[in-house]
Parts: sequence; C-alpha cells; structure tokens
Amino acid sequence: MGRAFQNRKESMAKTSDANAKLYSKFSREIYVVAKAGGGDPDGNLALRSLIDRAKKAQVPAHVIDKAIDKAKGGAGEDFNVARYEGYGPGNVMVIIDCLTDNANRTYGDVRSCFTKTKTKIGTPGSVAHMFDHSAIFVFEGDEETALEALMEADVDVQDIEDDNGKLTVFAPHNEYNKAKQALLEAFEGVDFDVDEIQFVPQNMMEIPEDALPMFEKFIDMLNEFDDVQNIFHNGEM
Repeated sequence: MGRAFQNRKESMAKTSDANAKLYSKFSREIYVVAKAGGGDPDGNLALRSLIDRAKKAQVPAHVIDKAIDKAKGGAGEDFNVARYEGYGPGNVMVIIDCLTDNANRTYGDVRSCFTKTKTKIGTPGSVAHMFDHSAIFVFEGDEETALEALMEADVDVQDIEDDNGKLTVFAPHNEYNKAKQALLEAFEGVDFDVDEIQFVPQNMMEIPEDALPMFEKFIDMLNEFDDVQNIFHNGEM
C-alpha cells in the first residue's frame, strides 16, 4: 500500500504544481471545516491539520484567517461534499472529491471533463472499491512506539512502514482523530510530513504513452474548477 501511495503522490505533484487556484481551494475547505467543527484549531483537530497543510503549501496567513473568520460569522455559502468516480484516459481509475454549493453544476462540469477526453463518468462505487479510504501519517519516529500507542488507543492499524526511521502509518479514515491524537501523545512535538485522509489505490497501473497527453489534459481540466478539491487516481506517469 505504501508504495502505491508514494507513486500517487509523485504523480499528483506534477499536476498540483500547475494549479493556480490553490489558495481558493484551501480557503473553501478551511471555511467548511471551521463552520462544521468550530473555528478554534485547538478544539477542532481537522481544522488544525488543514491549517498545517495550508501553511506547508505556502498559503498566506491572511487567506487562512479570512476563511476562519467567515466561518465564525456564520454567513456565507453552504457547501456539500460531492464525489465522482470513473475511468479516465488510459483506463485509469479516478475519484474526484468536490465541495459545491450547486451539485447539478458541479456534476455537469466534471462530466464534461470525461466527455471531452472521450471517457465516461461512472456510477457511485464503480471504482472506489479498488481504493483504500485511509488516514495517512508520515513522520519520523519509532515503529514499535507508534504501534503500541495506536493499539492502546484501539486504532485498527492497516499498515505501518518504516523507511530508515520515516514512518508511514495507515489507519481507517473514520479513525483519523483517534489515530492522530494517539501519535501526538506518543511523539511530543511530532511534525507530520503527511497528515491527510486519502483514497489510496490498491494497485497502480502505468499510463500508456499514447494516453498520457490526454490524461494530463483531463487532470488540468478538472483542476480548473473551483469545486474540485482532490483528485485521486491509480495511474503512474
């Protein structure tokens, strides 16, 4: 699982670098998480993690603060989670997570990306069963200490990989808070390189060379839409 995760991260890095709307997407997600769980990062673990990710992505502090202040004010849009699945160019399995205030518009936008690249959007669950929906933590630490802490916290650990002291921990997505709290208590001052909930492909596939340009076009088109927050796939570029 870990190798698949690293491959996907490497593939997605090439597309995320080209996303000119990074600030907007972080702002929207921070607003939604703060509105749902409160604007105090100390009392909202998901918000704290999201702020850390935004800072690592070099999102300016004023963008973060504005999104939190907007959520505290109680006004603004009501966004809902929308998830779409399908097979993109090269028959690559794709999951697209969105935050939208108009589901019909977002569905039409996402479907157009499939249509314009001669592929077809699937039904819910059509590819998700080939991914593990996991909480993922990457940090420096001791594997035995991590495993003991997670087991004491009754976390159903899916996998732990140790690469010369760099641990990658996989846990069920619905045990994210419990797993993170256990790791924070076991490793004082820990700095997570990765602290996210992801869809991790169970198997990777190499994208055929003749399909690669169309696949890159497909990803770029999706990234143009503000509603699209995350794109997960099992393709190796």
